[in-house]
Amino acid sequence: MKIKINGKPADITLETEKTVSEVVAGIHQWLEGSGFLVSGIEIDGIGYGSLSLDTALALPVEGISVIDIKTSGWADLLMEALTGIVNDLELYERADAAERKKFTEQWAASAPALFLKDHEKNLYSLVFKTLEDASSEVSQTAFAAAISLLTERIREIKNPIEEMKILHPLTEDIAKRLEDLPLDMQTGKDSKAAETISIFSSLVEKIFRLIFLFRYFKTDIESIEVPSMNGTETLKINDYIGEFSAALKELISAFENKDTILVGDLAEYELAPRLRCLSDALNSVNPEVIS
Repeated sequence: MKIKINGKPADITLETEKTVSEVVAGIHQWLEGSGFLVSGIEIDGIGYGSLSLDTALALPVEGISVIDIKTSGWADLLMEALTGIVNDLELYERADAAERKKFTEQWAASAPALFLKDHEKNLYSLVFKTLEDASSEVSQTAFAAAISLLTERIREIKNPIEEMKILHPLTEDIAKRLEDLPLDMQTGKDSKAAETISIFSSLVEKIFRLIFLFRYFKTDIESIEVPSMNGTETLKINDYIGEFSAALKELISAFENKDTILVGDLAEYELAPRLRCLSDALNSVNPEVIS
């Protein structure tokens, strides 16, 4: 049996694989870290898309002449899923009560939903909960929030560099809040302190998503150098992100342990300046190299 990937012969030899599912599992492992995912299969000229993959996966390898594995970029598949889900939500919002219940059941089995369930569980849970909560009465607030978040993720994929530039002023605001965190905790402003940590965590998650997309689109991010905390040297972006992540984990641990002194020190002297430097560095990415 011959194995192809996107129509080109692949140098892959079967060993103990008995089903198409076992073959695809090996391909998944082979693709790991490449940014590409299996999006379809063609077996002896018959195509199986995302909705019919289960049928193909169950087939025995014996008797098959050619398997052509179709792959697509992770970002392309996520963009397709997110765009489809925004359209689904807009249709759902206009449906009547009887249609909504059926719509929710069908949506959970749709290709966009299954993709999110496998690769973006938080987004899947958000959309599913939005549909369930609105099954009897449309919640305008919940729908607006869900569509806003999905649209934001679409913007990130379309143009991560532009999204990082939009984010730049917010990073300065959050850096200032981190510097104010020790005083907030000392003066009993616990709710403001908790809000600062929550907003900061969400901001960092977004920045890390954009960093992944910079790499996915092969920008020049790896050549970026960031001033170190001591100011006497520069660090490659990967090393800087590693130090930033370590300081972030220490902050979260200290916050959970109610170590207010350590939380304040880390926020003011470690994470606020690091956040500014990281944001400045990421905003120096050359937009001309993105593809």
